[in-house]
Amino acid sequence: MPRWFVYIVRCENDSLYVGITTDVSARVASHNAGQGAKYTRSFGPVKLVYSQEMRSPRAARQREAKIKRWSKEKKETMICGGLL
Repeated sequence: MPRWFVYIVRCENDSLYVGITTDVSARVASHNAGQGAKYTRSFGPVKLVYSQEMRSPRAARQREAKIKRWSKEKKETMICGGLL
């Protein structure tokens, strides 16, 4: 069974992009190769700033949706280790 991750990358314009994947390194590489999400193609290159292993694809999608609703300030706090 593959492991699922929620990840956050920082784009060149200092914005944050949240996604899910089973292979964080490969996904970040695809974002940087221009083959990732449309958003990161516009604002790349990206740098991985956070990843969290999840127990299932459903849990990963739910966590991703929750984080995407947060303000940038709250995401930055989590990235710095102050929020889970």
